[in-house]
Amino acid sequence: MHDIKAIRDNPAAFDAGLARRGLPPVAAELLKIDADRRDHVQKLQDAQARRNAASKEIGEAMKAGDKARAEALKAEMGSIKDFIASGEAVEREIDKKLDAALAVIPNLPLDEVPDGKDETGNVEVRRWGQQPTFAFEARQHFDIGEWLGLMDFETAAKIAGARFVVMKGQLARMERALAQFMLDLQTGEKGYTEHYVPYMVNDSAVFGTNQLPKFAEDLFRTTDGRWLIPTAEVSLTNLVRETILEEKDLPLRLTAYTPCFRAEAGAAGRDTRGMIRQHQFSKVELVSITTPEQSRGELERMTGAAESVLQKLGLHYRVMRLCTGDMGFGSRMTYDLEVWLPGQNAFREISSCSVCGDFQARRMDARYKPADGKGTRYVHTLNGSGLAVGRTIVAILENYQNADGTVTIPEALRPYMGGAERIVRG
Repeated sequence: MHDIKAIRDNPAAFDAGLARRGLPPVAAELLKIDADRRDHVQKLQDAQARRNAASKEIGEAMKAGDKARAEALKAEMGSIKDFIASGEAVEREIDKKLDAALAVIPNLPLDEVPDGKDETGNVEVRRWGQQPTFAFEARQHFDIGEWLGLMDFETAAKIAGARFVVMKGQLARMERALAQFMLDLQTGEKGYTEHYVPYMVNDSAVFGTNQLPKFAEDLFRTTDGRWLIPTAEVSLTNLVRETILEEKDLPLRLTAYTPCFRAEAGAAGRDTRGMIRQHQFSKVELVSITTPEQSRGELERMTGAAESVLQKLGLHYRVMRLCTGDMGFGSRMTYDLEVWLPGQNAFREISSCSVCGDFQARRMDARYKPADGKGTRYVHTLNGSGLAVGRTIVAILENYQNADGTVTIPEALRPYMGGAERIVRG
């Protein structure tokens, strides 16, 4: 959510930020609603001041024995009370109109974000590792998993429909092993505190992390009006909603392993085979709550924490700085980690790490007390994947595949796999 005062102070800069995202100017429209609201509030304040003065004048008229004036003042008081009562309802409607207009406007990009219309405008920042080479034609993960007899899309479709998978044996264990490995790394080495959080949340929670109102079609809703989380970002970030933190306690670094549920409403025809884009998947999420001064540096730290998973697993990847046309709605700047998939002969996203500034904090009313004790300020929020578990399985299967169809287990993961060195046909 944007600060209407900041828009009022510099409407040209606000529209310029939206233009970088390829959006039309809206500052004038917002400021018209804001001006109507302020004008109406002033009228209410004037009416309240007149009501107070009239009350005093009634007492003076009664004391002076001027009954006619007292009655006239009482009649005026009645009309003022009626105006104030209806005026407060009008004020609420104007507030609602302004909030609704602000709620669908995306965050503004930082200056260092490259301009661009889509993913072709993204900029590579760095690479790590080397692409593996094979003496045979590399296969895609679903061919490997199905040949192993451990990945079943057909049965999953019978149970739930398209974009689901059943894994068993060593692949099912790898799902669990990766989650434990990632959590141990993020909590033991990177300073994140593990949480167990709700997988279903209310309207306020998904509004707070900007999935509502604009992206309702991307979510699944329960029969009692709750929402299945698309990512643990929703639950973790909302832990600080409607709270005032102390600056000495920041940054907060939070993590959770959860299932994630996405309707994939805009993904028709994309990645229809395999585990790249599913309605249900698991992820280890990273969230940071910081001061404004810390947030930019925290983005680099969080990205490094996500990269460490790929490095320990020996997976070749690159870091991309997303352009203005490819960033998420609530982001001010995003790094995507793209892992190399030999079966696809392409890099694919496995993590996004974003800094949101105070955009989410304003929606959640999450603030902190500065160390100098002067008032309160909105916190800054960040979120990232550390990592998406299903896509990590995809990357391991494709990068560690062998000519005989087996898959070598990365050394870092073997302690979590009972010491096994390979995944063999089940």
